[in-house]
Formats: sequence, structure tokens, C-alpha cells
Amino acid sequence: MAYFLGVDGGGTGCRALVCDAAGTPVGTGTAGSANIVSDLNGAHKNILQATELALKAAGLPAETIQELSAYLGLAGANIDNAAEQLSELLPFRALQIESDAAIALEGAIGSQDGAAAIIGTGSVFIQRKSGTLIPRGGWGFIVGDHGSGARLGRSLLEAALLAHEHISPLSPLTQKVMAHFDNDPQTLVTFAQTASPAAFGRFAPDIFEFAEQDDPTARALIGEAVRVIEEVLQAMHLHAGEPFCMLGGLGPKYVPYLGADYREQVLPPLADAVSGAAALAIRRFGKEQA
Repeated sequence: MAYFLGVDGGGTGCRALVCDAAGTPVGTGTAGSANIVSDLNGAHKNILQATELALKAAGLPAETIQELSAYLGLAGANIDNAAEQLSELLPFRALQIESDAAIALEGAIGSQDGAAAIIGTGSVFIQRKSGTLIPRGGWGFIVGDHGSGARLGRSLLEAALLAHEHISPLSPLTQKVMAHFDNDPQTLVTFAQTASPAAFGRFAPDIFEFAEQDDPTARALIGEAVRVIEEVLQAMHLHAGEPFCMLGGLGPKYVPYLGADYREQVLPPLADAVSGAAALAIRRFGKEQA
């Protein structure tokens, strides 16, 4: 019997799903980070570990790993030649590596045309049009990743400094931020100079919480993010009834702030990203295994 493997690998963890040719899940496994740009060797190790655990959960022998047809959606797959380097290390019978955005879209809307905004610590938008994938964004929070937790958090710290110096009005949110840094701007700046995207992103939930209380700073930050999100959606030229999903830790939080036309077009995802990866593995390699 042929088995197919889907892997969803990102900066926080790696999930593997083994399915049969009919798409029925038979085993799952999880492991650590699988960002192939920041840690290729670690990603390799964790992909294998998650796969081995999925095979064990399925009651399949360990050597089945060499017979798997695999589709991997990995953070960093679109950068440099990291995907090519990884593919040389993996033991699978057949293999395709794409971005984690591609499998998230597949999981969310299936094989039809449509789009997804995937917004968490980072952000990326992806659309399938006439069967062709069109990604937008995903360039990191310094010059991109609009609407992301990292981008929001960095902007909040900037706003807090301006309010602290009475250049812009104080708000409960900016006061909370400054209190976090003992009301010392130098402490905030020192933190920001070496903060990772995830460290900035930890401030994002406060923005949405305070926005519900009509905090003007929170509302302004979300409003600016929504402006760019809607510009991307406009560029996609989605037609009425075409599926569109807001995914990731922050994606659904933006839905109430979208304009009515976009808000009404948002649909719940059909499945998760690792299910999308497994479905793509079957579609890509199923005929070869028949």
C-alpha cells in the first residue's frame, strides 16, 4: 500500500501527517522548529523525528520512511537554495518542498482558486488563480510582513516612545508599554535593538485587547495594518464567492476591522496546513504510486 506524507514546518514547530492513498489519516507526529533558513540541520532532524513518530502512531515499520511520497511546506523554502540542500538529506521516495503558505492555502480552501492571508509573527498572502500560486509579502518585518505581530509590536513601541515624550497623546496602551519598561525609554530602546520578531510580536495581543476598549493608539495601529491588508486584497481581484481565509494567530483577529465587503467574503478554513500538505502529496504523487 502506498503512503503519503505531509509536513508543516515553521519556526515554532513541525507537524507530520501520514495518509493512505484515499487521504485517510493514519498517523501524526510533532517535533521542534523546521525553519530551513535559520537552522537547516535542526530542521532536518525535526522533520525526520516528526515523520518517525507519525509512522509509529500508524503502526508502520520505521523503514516505511523510504517509501513515503512527501510534500513539505516549510518556512524559508523560498529563500536561497535551502530547500535544495534539505532535499539531498531526506530519505523519501518522492519529495516536493514548497513554502508553508502553499500548504496553508491548500488546507484552507482545497484545490480551488481563492486566497488566504496568513498572519502571525510574520505575514504572507497567497492566492491561487487559474491553478497558479501567487504569493505576496513574506519579506520579514523590517521591510514587509505588514499586519504581522512583529510589525505591530515594533510600531507599538515606537508609539509608546512618542507618547512618553508628549509628542503624541498618551493612551492606556502606551502607558502599559512604558510601565513594562519601568517608564525608562532607554530600557525600551535597548530591548528593541536586539529584539527578535517573536519578541516584538508578544506585544501584539495587547493591541487587539485595548482596541476593544477603544484605545486610540491600538485603533490607529490596527487601522494602518488593515489599510495595507485591504490593499493586498484589492490587488488580488477576488471575485464574489471566491473563497478567502484569514489564518494564523492574528489573521482572525483582523476580520472585525475589515471593510464590510471583505469581511463578508471571509470563510472558515476547511482544514489545517498539515492536512493541506498531505493532500498536495497525494495530488502530486498519487498517479505515480497507483
